[in-house]
Amino acid sequence: MQNKRDNRQVMRRILTSIRPYRFYVIFSLLLAVITVGLTLYIPILTGNAVDYIIGKGNVDFGALGKMIKKMAAAIIVTAAVQWLMNHINNMITYRVVQDLRKKAFHHLHQVPISYVDSHPSGDLISRIVTDIEQFSDGLLMGFTQLFTGVLTIFGTILFMLSIHPWITLVVVVLSPLSFAIAGFISKNTFQMFLKQSETRGELTSLTDEMLGNLKVVTAFGHQKEAQKQFEEINERLAGYSLRATFFSSLTNPATRLMYSIIYAGVTLAGCFAVIGGGLTVGRLTSFLSYTNQYTKPFNEITGVITEFQNSLASAARVFRFLDEKPMKKEPEGAKNLVNVRGEAELKDVSFSYRPDVKFMEELNLKVKPGQRIALVGPTGCGKTTIINLLMRFYDVNEGEIYVDGHEIRDVTRHSLRANFGMVLQETWLKNATIRENIAYGKPDASIEEVIEAAKEAHAHHFIMRLPDQYDTVLGEDGGSLSQGQKQLLCIARVMLKLPPMLILDEATSSIDTMTEIRIQNAFAKMMEGRTSFIVAHRLSTIREADMILVMKDGKIIERGTHEELLAQNGFYSELYESQFAPS
Repeated sequence: MQNKRDNRQVMRRILTSIRPYRFYVIFSLLLAVITVGLTLYIPILTGNAVDYIIGKGNVDFGALGKMIKKMAAAIIVTAAVQWLMNHINNMITYRVVQDLRKKAFHHLHQVPISYVDSHPSGDLISRIVTDIEQFSDGLLMGFTQLFTGVLTIFGTILFMLSIHPWITLVVVVLSPLSFAIAGFISKNTFQMFLKQSETRGELTSLTDEMLGNLKVVTAFGHQKEAQKQFEEINERLAGYSLRATFFSSLTNPATRLMYSIIYAGVTLAGCFAVIGGGLTVGRLTSFLSYTNQYTKPFNEITGVITEFQNSLASAARVFRFLDEKPMKKEPEGAKNLVNVRGEAELKDVSFSYRPDVKFMEELNLKVKPGQRIALVGPTGCGKTTIINLLMRFYDVNEGEIYVDGHEIRDVTRHSLRANFGMVLQETWLKNATIRENIAYGKPDASIEEVIEAAKEAHAHHFIMRLPDQYDTVLGEDGGSLSQGQKQLLCIARVMLKLPPMLILDEATSSIDTMTEIRIQNAFAKMMEGRTSFIVAHRLSTIREADMILVMKDGKIIERGTHEELLAQNGFYSELYESQFAPS
């Protein structure tokens, strides 16, 4: 029962997706009616032609010639109409799939960051790319074969009734057995195809993870374990695929057996009718042709049903993703942050990533415009969490965060984030030219502005050594550039935009010491008059900060300048001594 309900819900969603193209669907149906009508008219002409040549020396060549001309005209028109119908069906299918893929990609930008953080990227890729592709295959088969198949079945019954009602009864009585067989098989295929799609997503996720971190996998000698994990998932996928294919492959031979029985029954009954004089040989020829045309769509429809089960399973996964709740809508009248001075305040902020595990409670912080705030502490102490909350990647559970006196949940996310510039430890560069990557936050920047930003970030020198300099196209995630070079380009990206507030999360972690000194000087110039949040493990990089916040277990346990914190001989002093004490 649950499977039927799920299938019905998915079908409703599919029909809703097709609704914008309903006029094309109606036109396709009309063309299908014409195609089927002409296809079913040809056996009548064939039967008449047979009757014109029955008997020695009794061939009516004149009438036969007319029949052949009519048959040729019907075949040509049928081919032309069928081509047009298939073209329209392709257009409907690929436009529906285009809309669905667009919705899925748009929704990816609407779901909370917490959803993306908690789901493997490979599974999301599988839903947006592979599952939608599988859905399109089933939908195309449905359009191209289902319409004409159903019309052919009803059309052939009407034509057979016009020729001989009693023999038609043989066909109609035996047909439900085919439906029963197809229905039994389709019930068993949906779950297998659904498990196949889910496991395919799991395999995509693992492959994506291994490819993205192949150097780490190799460096730690994890190839065998990764291979075992891959083989385990691949074996499960093979099992589900085999069972799905096994059940679906039963459909065709089982229904073919039934149709062979029907055809044999019709032939036997027709022969008796010809012997009794109730039917001519030509009419029997037409009837047998209709019987064949009647059974053929059942084979096609059962094939469509099998493919459609796979399609439904894939569509169900896509719709489940689309049903994920998006980020909370911004309140009506949400303001745009403009002319930001850079004042920030956290009031009694409480936050946890999991409801059952407390993390940050009643945290308070006030930052004046232009201050440089350093966040230090052990891994997992909450440094990056504060950044996530300031940028509204996550919303606080309790308390408020203000920027320039505006509660950040009362302003648009876009305007809030536009006033922050981020340089993270993890670099990200898109597949584009170096110029486009540096101008990512300011697409209308001139080449002179881009070059100036690159010079300030000390990236200009290595860019000029590249084959096409600023027009060099980078591959995925920076291509062959070193980690340090990629980091310099990310720094240049922020240098170009220069928003009023900066976030530097271990921004110089991948840069050599000499370049780091130059970058620190560039940062000092960039941070002048700008509120800056600096996340650092190397304490040497934050000595000049106006305030250092020492964090542990989601709490600020110490705060003050470098000298003040050393004088306290507390946790910060211990961290500093551990890094700089003589060995």
